[in-house]
Amino acid sequence: MIDVIADDLDHPECVAYGLDGFVYAGGEAGQIYRIDVETRSPTIVGSTDGFILGIALDRDGNVYACDTKAKAVLRMSPSGDVETLCTGTPERPMRLPNSLAFGATGELYISDSGVWGESQGCIYRRSPDGAVEVWSEGAASFTNGIAHSPDGAFLYVVESTLPGVTRIPIQSNGSAGEPETVVMMPGTVPDGIAFDTAGRLYIACYRPDRLYRLDPTGELVIFADDPKGTAISAPTNVAFGGESMSSLFIASLGRWHVSRMTVDVPGFALHYPEPQSNASGVVNVNV
Repeated sequence: MIDVIADDLDHPECVAYGLDGFVYAGGEAGQIYRIDVETRSPTIVGSTDGFILGIALDRDGNVYACDTKAKAVLRMSPSGDVETLCTGTPERPMRLPNSLAFGATGELYISDSGVWGESQGCIYRRSPDGAVEVWSEGAASFTNGIAHSPDGAFLYVVESTLPGVTRIPIQSNGSAGEPETVVMMPGTVPDGIAFDTAGRLYIACYRPDRLYRLDPTGELVIFADDPKGTAISAPTNVAFGGESMSSLFIASLGRWHVSRMTVDVPGFALHYPEPQSNASGVVNVNV
């Protein structure tokens, strides 16, 4: 059953679960929404006046957001104040920051999709002290959703125009290993991903209106399908949360809501580190 938990949102691309028990989503005019799942009521924390793609949270409730207008990762405090955190590197400024995920020791991985159809994507890695590097260019076919494997050994990466999912080893020194294709998904446009505790990967597809589940054995099955595109419509991001991590939250870019499905295996809990340093001197964004 697909249950709508928040409606009248502005085409949410992303969804994330906070340690405060709220669900967070972003809108196409830069809104950051905080959703009370029990009352099904969203409130706007603040706005960047951009277009929000992927988001993640730290343990203090700060929202880290990929903003396509700013071509940057922005950070919004719980009170709505916004600052620029990352714009790429001097040699490779961000073009289309899309998704982000914290590692176990506080590093922030950020996908940059580049240009559709031109295989120009990459992944940045920002350390907690603010140092930024191009971590990998090995999954370049419109680099999109990212997620760490439950054992922390790999970063899984959606390549939307491959189309499929690639994984990149995280080596002992933190550098990227050689990428390998995990699954090919012809006839789809995969977007966002999340793991459960059994190592199964949930894959949301911008096209068709569908969620897949990839088992550790390599079997790819349809988890949810909506031919009418109403309950889930261009589902772009997914996130686990709720009591016992038994809810899968789904953002529908094609409509105006975030929905929820109950799962039989709990989701893998994400990392919520201390706030990252902004010692690079990047100034606040006026919003």
